[in-house]
Order: sequence, then structure tokens, then C-alpha cells
Amino acid sequence: MAQSSRNAWLFSLLRLLLILAIGGAVGALIHQFWPVLSLTLLGVVLWQSWRLHRLLLHLISRKRLKPARGQDAWAMLDGLLLRRQTELRNRKRRLLSMLRAYRALADALPDAVVLIERNSQRVQWFNQTATPLLGLHYPADYHAPVASALQPLPITQWLTAGRNATPLADVASPVDPNLRLSLRLLPYSDDLWMLVARDVSKLLHLEDMRRDFVANVSHELRTPLTVIHGYLDLLDANEHPEWAPLLGEMRSQSQRMTQLVEDLLTLSRLETRDTLPEEHVALAPLLASLRREAEMLSGKRHQIRVEDTAQCDLLGADKELHSAFSNLVSNAVRYTPEGGEICIRLASTAQGGVTLSVQDTGPGIAPAHLPRLTERFYRVSTSRSRATGGTGLGLAIVKHVLGLHQAQLHVDSRLGFGSTFACHFSANRVLPRPPAPSTTPP
Repeated sequence: MAQSSRNAWLFSLLRLLLILAIGGAVGALIHQFWPVLSLTLLGVVLWQSWRLHRLLLHLISRKRLKPARGQDAWAMLDGLLLRRQTELRNRKRRLLSMLRAYRALADALPDAVVLIERNSQRVQWFNQTATPLLGLHYPADYHAPVASALQPLPITQWLTAGRNATPLADVASPVDPNLRLSLRLLPYSDDLWMLVARDVSKLLHLEDMRRDFVANVSHELRTPLTVIHGYLDLLDANEHPEWAPLLGEMRSQSQRMTQLVEDLLTLSRLETRDTLPEEHVALAPLLASLRREAEMLSGKRHQIRVEDTAQCDLLGADKELHSAFSNLVSNAVRYTPEGGEICIRLASTAQGGVTLSVQDTGPGIAPAHLPRLTERFYRVSTSRSRATGGTGLGLAIVKHVLGLHQAQLHVDSRLGFGSTFACHFSANRVLPRPPAPSTTPP
């Protein structure tokens, strides 16, 4: 390329010199050297201007012009411009083809996708699925304010949260109230947000069916279990000593089944509720009750400690919180070997909240199991859980109770170093503890 450009430049220079030499020779022959040379130079300038004009046409015209023939620099420049224009057109075709493919892909998605301008909060683009799910129509809703376009969805405050916006798991579609949507807000670029809406109506319906099935089956199991308990109580092991092991095992298994049914019913009740009673929960007597339960379940096989450095109470449901904390305490007692230590601790957090934690010196839990601990019937060790009498639902109940209190469960555990289950409550749940009544006689 460098050699060809040099050759073209030399060819143009030599041709220009040749033209000037011919013009000077003609002027000398007719004894008009300078006038003829001036006319020759003027012709060269006009010719160069005409070539420059063609070059400008190549640059501003959208039509494909044929390059000039020749070997000079102008012809080479025309050829280079034509090649650049051809490459640019091909690149544009490829980009348009890719853009059409991406738009077709976005339109084929079962989820609604909406691009929102970050500052003005206006709709910039949406796919076809946004019409049946969100009620957006082209071109009426293009560049429309997203709050009015998606009315009555609670979208304004949600968009204000930006990257910290919590996904909305269940909202009614503006098109059909029976259509339930899950909304997520994703950062698309510095200036755009991407709103993704998914139809979760079938999933929620299946979840309702599962919840009703579990609740109905658990309720129906109560009657046969009561009958079995009644007949077992009528059988006296003293009258038939050879039946004593069998009767003991039957009573143990029936009690385990009863506890499983009760846990299933408790979990079903929690899943069907969106809120719980807002009561003043006195934590001092609650901690004392947890200690008594731990000592009774332990049978003096463990060292039980209670630490209360927060000296506060909670706003919530007393019965449900007691059930959740009791599950954590009973798990700690069950899985801690004899001679171990269990600490029930109530402490304040730096953000003004409070944490109730249950720490044990048990065998610990491997990191692979930690994300699944709150799943229903999930067991780290099946044989060990059955030996200790667990139902596999305790931590699921704890998770739902804390969720209804806008609280979180954090688990910190290492194999061989025990576990800590901590319930974190925000500052708006903390209440001052009233002063203890005076015992001094008047």
C-alpha cells in the first residue's frame, strides 16, 4: 500500500511537470512564454479543482459513484474512498441485521422488557410481550412517562430506589387484575434502566394448591393420630412385658408424627398470612422461658447461658416469635453433644436494631449446606436428624416468622466449631423496656 501510494504521487508529479514543460515549450515557440505558461497553470488549477469537486461528491453523496480511471494520486484517492464507503455500508448492513435479530429475540421472550430513561423516567422502548402483560402500545406509549404508562402499578417510588430496588414478587397486571406479575429492575447502562415483568400467575396458583393440599392433609391426619394415641394409652406394658419395646417405639413414632403435623399446620398458617399482630413483646420473660425450655430438653447434659446486653423489647407477635426462638434453642440442644455449651444472647446492633442469637458448641455445618438450611424437610444428616427427633420444618418456620417481622436469619457455622443462628431485627422493631416494678413496700 505504501509503495503504490508513492508511485501514484510520483506519477502525478511527473505528469504535472510534463504539462508545464509542454506549455512552456509552446509559449517559447510562439514567443509568448509567460502568457502560455500562465494559461497552462490556470488549466492545471481548474482541473485540480474539478477533481476536488468529484472527491467532495464522493464524501457527501449517498450514491455509489464510479471511481476515476488512471494511476495518479486522485484516482487512488477515489478508489480508497470507494472501498471505505463499501466497507462502511457492509458494516451498517451487519449492524442492522444484528439489531433486527436482537429485536426479534426480545420480542420472542415470554417476559415483558421495558427500557426506561433514568433521569426523565420515560419509556424508551419495549418488546411485544409488554403489550399483553403491561398494556403498553406502540407508538402511543413511546417516550411517555413510565408512571402514567404503567398506571396503577406502584412504579414511581420503586424506580427511585434504583439499584437498591427490591424485586416485586406479586403485583396485579394493569391489563388484567387476575394476571399476577413479578417485576425486576436491572441497570442497563448509565442512562437506562431495564424493567423485566414475568407472568407468575401459574406458579402462584400451583403454590396455593400446594399450600392448601398440605394444610388439608395435615388437618385430616389429626383424627387418626388421636385415635392411635388413644389405643396406645389403653395398652399397658406391665400386663404384657414382651410388648414394652414395641409400645415404646409406637408411642415415639406417633408423637413424632403428631409433631410433624403440627409443624406443617403452623407453616401453612404462616404462609397464608401477610402480616402478624403488632404487640409489645417483653423479651426478659421470653428469654427466661427459653432458658427453662432448654434446661428441660437438655436434662442437665449441657451448660445453658443467657446474656442480655440490649435491655430492650420488640414490636411483633409474641406467640410466633416465641415459636421461632424455641425452634432455634431446641435445635441447639438436640445437636450439641453432652457437656457442650449453649448461649442465648440478646445484643444491640450498630444500626440501632437488636439481634437474638443462639450459639452452640456442636459439630458445626459444612458451608455447602448453609444456603439450604431453611428449605422444608432439608436435612444436613438424615440419620442424625431422625435420631434427635427433628421434623425438618423448624428453620422453615423460623424463616417465615422473621420474614413477617421484616427480620433476617444469619447462620455462621464451621465444622468442628459449632454454629450461631442470629435473628436480626431493624431499629423500627425495637421498643424501650419498661422499668421493673419496685419491690420496696410503701
